[in-house]
Amino acid sequence: MTGASSLGPVSHLAPPLEGRSIASQRWTELLFLHWRVDPAMVAPLLPPGVRPDEYDGSSWVGLIPFVLDRATLFGSPPAPYVGDFVEVNVRLYGVDAAGRRGVVFRSLDASRLLAVLAARATFSLPYYWSRTQLTREGDAYAASSRRIGGGAGASFLARIGDPLETTPLADFLTARWAMFTRRGGRTRFVPNEHPPWPLHSAELLSLDDELLAAGGFPGLAATPPDSVLYSPGVTTHFGPPSKQRSDT
Repeated sequence: MTGASSLGPVSHLAPPLEGRSIASQRWTELLFLHWRVDPAMVAPLLPPGVRPDEYDGSSWVGLIPFVLDRATLFGSPPAPYVGDFVEVNVRLYGVDAAGRRGVVFRSLDASRLLAVLAARATFSLPYYWSRTQLTREGDAYAASSRRIGGGAGASFLARIGDPLETTPLADFLTARWAMFTRRGGRTRFVPNEHPPWPLHSAELLSLDDELLAAGGFPGLAATPPDSVLYSPGVTTHFGPPSKQRSDT
């Protein structure tokens, strides 16, 4: 099998939000690391009503460090401290019975405790308070994360390359216009929109990671990723969540 799933390719253009934006964030200095995995490994980790989304017969696991800033919520002005931090997340890709695609987060590590608490309370996202940092000088990229009080962590070194034209696989891995969360006993679909990702090639020089194993994929970080991409970033807006029609 080649190409995208039976749903067809993912568009690099976001569909417009239905309704007003309830939150916004700027995401910059993103390093997209992805591994192919068996869909059978992913299926038990998704919320009810969501099945693995596939490309070339595989599910994909993402490990992504980046800078999040200019965060707003319900029309607030950007928070200068709480809404400005480095994040590292582990994510999966799912699709619901209506054919809607979205990200499912296994973990999100961030250095701002109030932001962690707010994201858990507002979206029921699995945020962890961590010591995170990221530096970019020329084409050199370095990021790290370590959870407060011990636990899983990660350290990245990479070299950023030239701009790239998008491909169907790059769109599948990066152009995701929603996330699925579990809140109040229901699976919820939270849409987002932003401009198309500006993408660059990238070379992973070293990775010391425990976050993938903590997210349900032991041993995966010991193998080279199947895709490495970089983006200088975008500003994204989130729409109001909607409930699944059915959790079965």
